Amino acid sequence: MWTKVLDRVLSRLVVDGELKVTWPDGSVTRYGRPDQFSAEVTLKDEKTARALCLTPVMALGEGYMDGAIEVEGDNVYDFLAMLIRNRENSGAMPSWAVGMHRFRNAAKGVVQRNTPLSARRNVAHHYDISDDLYRLFLDEDMQYSCAYFARPDMTLEEAQQAKKDHIARKLRIEPGMRVLDIGCGWGGMALTLARDYGAHVTGVTLSSNQHATAQRRAAEAGLSDKTEFRLQDYRDVTETFDRVVSVGMLEHVGSPQFPVYFDKVSDVLDPDGIALIHTIGLTEPPSPTSPWIAKYIFPGGYVPALSDLAPSIEKAGLWTADLEVLRGHYGPTLHHWRDRFEAQVDRVREMYDERFVRMFRFYLAACEAAFEEQHQGVFQFQLSRKQYAVPTTRDYLYAEPRKAQGEGWAHAAQ
Repeated sequence: MWTKVLDRVLSRLVVDGELKVTWPDGSVTRYGRPDQFSAEVTLKDEKTARALCLTPVMALGEGYMDGAIEVEGDNVYDFLAMLIRNRENSGAMPSWAVGMHRFRNAAKGVVQRNTPLSARRNVAHHYDISDDLYRLFLDEDMQYSCAYFARPDMTLEEAQQAKKDHIARKLRIEPGMRVLDIGCGWGGMALTLARDYGAHVTGVTLSSNQHATAQRRAAEAGLSDKTEFRLQDYRDVTETFDRVVSVGMLEHVGSPQFPVYFDKVSDVLDPDGIALIHTIGLTEPPSPTSPWIAKYIFPGGYVPALSDLAPSIEKAGLWTADLEVLRGHYGPTLHHWRDRFEAQVDRVREMYDERFVRMFRFYLAACEAAFEEQHQGVFQFQLSRKQYAVPTTRDYLYAEPRKAQGEGWAHAAQ
């Protein structure tokens, strides 16, 4: 029964690209037409077909992880990109799946409360598994957020450095300024701002692994006097700062906490200060987090739409001094990560097991496909408490960067 239902769904869904499905009984069906993407999959049992009909997103991820769904050559990216493109173009999903999607969207306020206790637990789930894993596929500075490909031929290291410099220009840092880094990761941004721009940076994180690594890196770089890394919830920060930066952390806040987050940014920001918030974002109406991503990768995570964020920014009394949408940057970033992961897959298998390898492969491929095929990009909010804290044109962003050479930024209230 369920294979027949799934067959009807795929017949309506797959138009662009060619999908070959081998069913549990050994029969084969082809869908769509030759195009950019093609994939061959095998379903091992009727139970998997049933799950794909009732909870397609969760069943797809779990089925691949458990080996109940085999993808020829482990070409997961083409398979997922083809499904996402067709879903975006046709919307041909079963009515019960659409109903569940709407229910999860309505329930996000409960699911994503992210109290201080649950937030710490959620962060540990992903970031405290092992620094050694992330070193295998990230750049040398361990930047785990969207790079900035000023040129398409940039290496990952070059593009991540360009991202940090782009953010530093928007912050307009003068030597000696006090900077708060909310969600400082392994310390790369804080160390860059301290070393290259002369700032004094306080970084906060809920990850024990990241905290220890950031402290060690600061000591090794001789920057312990210019940086302080705390194992602290951003909600507990009480000092004020000249600048606030937060890169790739807002996605972990959860929609019920957006007012708290932006109120805190406003509270800790000096009246003449600038904040730069870098986050994944949707350029379409709000949508719930993938249930598979929420269970296995980022519990409590949520990718906001602009309409999710604007009310909280406005109520916090902050100017949206500038907003840049980075398109076509995170897909290539993830592609680099995925290539590096696959090059080290034997080491990952030794560290964990085959199921973990398949889980992480599915995660990287699904995220890359989402950025390439969905209305998903990266927002960089430049926020201030005063209108003229930020220049009124973007010309300053594309001049030669002024790093820590004793020369402050010119006041640019023009």
